[in-house]
Amino acid sequence: MPDSKPTAPIAPTAPSRRSDATRAAILDAARERFAADGYERATIRAIARDAGIDPSMVMRYYGSKEGLFAAAVAVDLKLPDLGPLPREEVGSALVTHFLAMWEENEVLTALLRVGASNQAGAERMQGVFQDQLLPVAQQVCPDPEQVPARAALTATQMLGMALARYVLRFPQAVALSRQEIVAWLAPTVQRYLTAPNP
Repeated sequence: MPDSKPTAPIAPTAPSRRSDATRAAILDAARERFAADGYERATIRAIARDAGIDPSMVMRYYGSKEGLFAAAVAVDLKLPDLGPLPREEVGSALVTHFLAMWEENEVLTALLRVGASNQAGAERMQGVFQDQLLPVAQQVCPDPEQVPARAALTATQMLGMALARYVLRFPQAVALSRQEIVAWLAPTVQRYLTAPNP
């Protein structure tokens, strides 16, 4: 009987390796192009050219510019540490921080625009807020079981204002000063995060 030899593990097929490399090249090119040109001016054709592939390959892997953007962007909300703050100041601190983020971060506004009309963008935005807002809410919420609901309510205020002010650009929302927005929204966010059950 011939000696049996141990079977070597099967390496990934060449097409699989090429697929992973192509996806990585597309995402790298997309990040650079979105950063350089912004969401509106970046094109699938330019991203494909930067990645050294045919534009149809971008569409094959990501379906649309919106899907590619949602896959490519990384958003750090840089949320403040609310733990050391007096409890009565957390609403104001959070609203002030979000306003600064929306006005200084074109990627965040573009992701909101994409998320309002594209499933991949919506899921990306959900992930950003779940991963980053939940831990902040945990710092100040009086009932740990209510953290997800209270974080979601906080998100409704921040995303609603951002949508009206920076994407849809309602004249009345655009005309408000930062101080006015903080004065209106902070008490609501404060209640969502720290008040006893309604």
